[in-house]
Amino acid sequence: KVIEDPTDKISSTGTITEYLEYFQDRFKKLRRLLRQRIDVKDAVSIAEALKASANSKVKVIAIITEKREIKGKIILKIEDLEANATVLVSPSTNQEVMEKARTLLLDQVICVSAFKGRDNLLIAEDFVWPDIPQKTPQKAQLPVYAALISDLHVGSKTFMHEAFNRFLLWLNGKFGNETLRNMAGHVKYVVIAGDLVDGIGIYPGQRKELSIKDIYKQYQAVATLLEQIPDYIELIIIPGNHDVSRKALPQPAIPRDYAEPIYEARKIRSLGNPSTITMHGVELLTYHGRSLDDIVASVPNLSFHTPEKAMKLLLQCRHLAPIYGERTPIASETRDFMTIERVPDIFHAGHVHVEKCDTYRGVLVVNSGAWQTQTKYQEKMRLTPTPGVAPIVNLQTVRATSIDFTTPA
Repeated sequence: KVIEDPTDKISSTGTITEYLEYFQDRFKKLRRLLRQRIDVKDAVSIAEALKASANSKVKVIAIITEKREIKGKIILKIEDLEANATVLVSPSTNQEVMEKARTLLLDQVICVSAFKGRDNLLIAEDFVWPDIPQKTPQKAQLPVYAALISDLHVGSKTFMHEAFNRFLLWLNGKFGNETLRNMAGHVKYVVIAGDLVDGIGIYPGQRKELSIKDIYKQYQAVATLLEQIPDYIELIIIPGNHDVSRKALPQPAIPRDYAEPIYEARKIRSLGNPSTITMHGVELLTYHGRSLDDIVASVPNLSFHTPEKAMKLLLQCRHLAPIYGERTPIASETRDFMTIERVPDIFHAGHVHVEKCDTYRGVLVVNSGAWQTQTKYQEKMRLTPTPGVAPIVNLQTVRATSIDFTTPA
């Protein structure tokens, strides 16, 4: 069942009015989520807080428009729909609050607990994220499995043909020991979180690294692979930044004009990025993960080798792309499709080519790695990918098992 798919709801034309409506929608949605927290119910508007007497305690819900660290102090500029203020995080603040402040992202919506200072100054006492509540995940009634993969990059010289063929053989019960073959017989879903192809002209010099230099033929090669997935398995795909779809988030489904062979090869559910679906009653939020670039670059102690930590931060922010104007292009839709309004049972992403699984407050967090060996760009970035490993989720227990297809059984 498809719960949310942005494909037919995208209407951006790029006007200033739409950008304003986009940020207002983001703010209102996240303000509503914050107000569901007991510790935020007494928050007031910035205008009301600035009328309070000096040294009185106030709470405001605001979006961060600027962040600077000077001589151990962190200075934030914040605003809501009517007013703005400056927030000072003093070096004398306890270490936990200072660490929270260092983790804050531009354009993030938070609650600030503070003491009223002079003029429009607030002295920070604490910060509250919208965050997700602790939950007990929905579970399937039957022992069915979902293979959560991404980043095939078909058309690249570094695409792992042999490993992916072993994955296809496994789905057909022809690879692995008895335990693995038994698991394969229970797989009812394959979800691909974007970058089915390597694309054309995605980065400078890419043409030299392509084995297939025609986008139509790249998708034809993908179709040849996907048609080998057994018919009883439901296949769900979303685009990534290498696919033929607009680059700005949210992305509509991959258009048939370019990927006709995939649509003809077998029955598929082609959705936009991000999308929310249910599989045997288990709710999955699937997102390619482009914004993980910005999160890793902005937050201390995060790296591409720990994508699950960055994904947890997105859940805490209740937003898939909180930072605006960096490497992640975001369209000026009048509705913010990137807000995490529903708390999923599984949060699935890719993009960084590092396979990791973890849980956060009852939500299974899965980054599904890739099917492409280390590229020259990754080598420059000192990123060591973990390709050819597929996370397989038992929907009856909502637990993941990672299967390595890089070597013969």
